[in-house]
Amino acid sequence: MVAPPKRLIYKQLGELLLERKIVTEQQLQKALLEQKDKGGHLGSMLVLLGFVTEEAIAQAITTQFGFPFLPLATYDIDPKVAKLIPENVARQYSLIAVDRMGNSLTIVMSDPLNIHAIEDVELITNCKVQTFVSTPSDINKAIDKGYGSSK
Repeated sequence: MVAPPKRLIYKQLGELLLERKIVTEQQLQKALLEQKDKGGHLGSMLVLLGFVTEEAIAQAITTQFGFPFLPLATYDIDPKVAKLIPENVARQYSLIAVDRMGNSLTIVMSDPLNIHAIEDVELITNCKVQTFVSTPSDINKAIDKGYGSSK
């Protein structure tokens, strides 16, 4: 069973973004209302509304929970490693395997708090997972490249 991540900073994502002056109070309130109405993650709603970039959300997650950030644009992913995880699982959870050493698999995902996704990957690969964070669009591009498709 995967241990839940330990927060380094005990603040909500919205608080961190406000403190860093990445969003205004008005933008945060609008996003919270939209999130309440439509569901989903606050970070995704802020991006959808055009208030922040995916990178700003990913950096806030790394600050809040201590997950390392891995920019995938320049990372060379071995397709054999990527394909340790079925493509449909990678797309479903917005993650990709980038390295394997023995029984340790390094994955990059947009939502490192999704314990279910990590457990599924560990079950499928029979490996212990180490998690890094990146943006959803960078992960989707890496999946396209790693699996040789362009869905």
